[in-house]
Amino acid sequence: MARRGATRAYWLVCLLSTGAACGLASWRVAVALASPDATLTLTSSSFRTGGDIPARFTCEGADISPELSWNDPPTGTRSLALVVNDPDAPSGNFIHWVIYDLPASTRSLSEGVAQSREAAGGRQGTNGFGKVGYSGPCPPGGKAHRYFLRLWALDSALNLKDPDAAAVESAMRGHILAHAEIMGRFRR
Repeated sequence: MARRGATRAYWLVCLLSTGAACGLASWRVAVALASPDATLTLTSSSFRTGGDIPARFTCEGADISPELSWNDPPTGTRSLALVVNDPDAPSGNFIHWVIYDLPASTRSLSEGVAQSREAAGGRQGTNGFGKVGYSGPCPPGGKAHRYFLRLWALDSALNLKDPDAAAVESAMRGHILAHAEIMGRFRR
């Protein structure tokens, strides 16, 4: 029991220092404070986790969002947020989708979520292309890039106006109950 308290204190220091003291990205620090009993599982019928993302969901195809689904979030969940990013982009971490304030009762996003501020019962932020909603993988030619789809169960709504991923991730700090992620790859 004392070890668990010490571990939580360590992560609290990391959170208060925005992760700099621990060398971690802010979202990872916040996730560390989530309840160890809270589980959330994210899946997609559009592609296999760790596998290739079909062209249909990229700039080489229809460029529509993939289907996503998840299990019941933990008790106390008030909203859900999802961010899709490409850490292999030439400019560093590139954001492809920001959707937040999804109702806690939501268990899936259908293929082809509308590209509007309000969609799927929630709100969408601005992605790295400067657009609202989903913009699929579109890496330069060469090696495959990894695309992480991360879902968070939150104990409150974020109530943000036209945010980017950084604003959503900042607002989530201290409100994360559980986290899930899947990863797909795409190469042009």
